[in-house]
Amino acid sequence: MTKDLSSLLHECAAEIGEAVKSHRGRGYSGVRASQYHVDVAADEVALRVLVGAGLRVVSEESGVTGQGELTVVIDPIDGSTNCDRGIPFFATSLAVMRDEELIAGLVVNQATGTAFEAHKGSGAFRDDVAISSSGLRNVANAIASFSGLPDRHLGWAQSRSLGAASLEICLVADGSLDLFAVAQRSTLHTWDYLAGLLIAREAGAVAGDYGGEELETSLVVARRPVVAASNELLTFMLDVGTL
Repeated sequence: MTKDLSSLLHECAAEIGEAVKSHRGRGYSGVRASQYHVDVAADEVALRVLVGAGLRVVSEESGVTGQGELTVVIDPIDGSTNCDRGIPFFATSLAVMRDEELIAGLVVNQATGTAFEAHKGSGAFRDDVAISSSGLRNVANAIASFSGLPDRHLGWAQSRSLGAASLEICLVADGSLDLFAVAQRSTLHTWDYLAGLLIAREAGAVAGDYGGEELETSLVVARRPVVAASNELLTFMLDVGTL
């Protein structure tokens, strides 16, 4: 990631953080099902900053806007319900793609200011400190997090469902969690996981899709990702199949 691009992404996340403060607790926008006022406010900032800088944007809230050599796939507020209800676990997730290559990612926990960042081939960082996944191989010792609720227990030590996939994937990247996966009929879109995916990979974690689909794409598609601290743990989860 060039310094200018990195600064732009951080600027975007910071402006979103400020913009949503006055909208928290206002509930649904009424514009689209499950869309909150915080989502609308955050998206307006994202488009102004990113499209204004000459980037193409793929956003959960407004689809595809603008043109440019680089595409930013963004969830302006990942964990909108957490944000609106005052649960301090929600983020802005920005993934940068050149053609269909994922080259950079930034995920900022808007409740704490903690920033996770990666550039392809250059490692992963939390607040500018290098991070790495736990490398855990055995599910029996794993702390796992899920989008949706698993319909059965596969022997992990503890589980969580925290409500913001981008941040949960970043917690696999820094070793706080060992595993993140979708469960039952839950799916994620690219804006939910792309930035975290690069950060996790650069931190030594691995990822796959329950359906064998390609995760690295800028298309507006649903996927069923699994992100794990090791190949052994990922293989175990994919072999077992959908929870």
